[in-house]
Amino acid sequence: MENQTMITEFMLLGLSSDPQVQILLFLVLLIMYATTFIGNSMIIFVVKIEARLQNPMFFFLSHLALVDICYSSVIVPKMLETLVAKKKSISLVGCITQIFFFNHFACVDIFLLSAMAYDRYVAICDPLHYSIVMTKMMCWQLVGGAWFMGFVNTMLNGLPLIHLNFCGYSLLNHYTCECSAVLSLSCSDTSLNYKLLLASCFLFGFSSFFLTLVSYVYIISSILKIQSTKGRSKAFSTCSAHLIVVCMFYLSAFSRYLRPHSKSFTDLEKVSSVQYLVVSPLLNPIIYSLKNKELKTLLWKMLRKHK
Repeated sequence: MENQTMITEFMLLGLSSDPQVQILLFLVLLIMYATTFIGNSMIIFVVKIEARLQNPMFFFLSHLALVDICYSSVIVPKMLETLVAKKKSISLVGCITQIFFFNHFACVDIFLLSAMAYDRYVAICDPLHYSIVMTKMMCWQLVGGAWFMGFVNTMLNGLPLIHLNFCGYSLLNHYTCECSAVLSLSCSDTSLNYKLLLASCFLFGFSSFFLTLVSYVYIISSILKIQSTKGRSKAFSTCSAHLIVVCMFYLSAFSRYLRPHSKSFTDLEKVSSVQYLVVSPLLNPIIYSLKNKELKTLLWKMLRKHK
């Protein structure tokens, strides 16, 4: 190992090597990122200034919008750079930093979805005690817990990366520093890293999924017990947007991380990962805006006023 050159940067293959396709991808991703940033920023702004939206559901939604902006900003700007830059590379420090922040915001995202599921559970299954249970202090504790779990996940998977050596092969067959793709290039023993990665998937991914699943089992059970069709429709409408976002996020994440481990990433795997890395943060504000009449009305009012 001593005679090998230590790697200080990785070369990213990206999504395509065709110059014309790269230009098209750059324009599409730029529009998607701008829409993600503007859409989520509008939700944060409207929730902040509108007195009618000062309730737990929109409190969690504004934090989810903030995390989606951060989550997308960790990945997409570097993707855009590699599509137009002659030298498609990222430094070792930059790569590890990207993994740090990606792990953090992804974990915060899934626990915020769990917190929102619990909020909907209390609202539908125990409406008489909703104001007593979902206090401002409880909301901040749930949000703080999500950020803390993100920090723990970052330390668990990020710190061991610092002690790895990379030598010889520096070509990263991906458009971003995906943790397992980076580990496959290390000339150090990465068995501990893979064990920690697997443990964090179960500890954080499946625990948050289980909490969300249990909440929706009770929610759906309560909705089915409602006698009137109008009552069931109204109850379901309060959680339909969140349910769509949860299904979209977990289906794409599970399709990526539950498949057998491979050291090489196929083009199909890279394209499929775009769904939860780029598309989900884009669609979240659109889904919530379309499914929530009050939020949609206020957003349109703000746009007309600005125009």
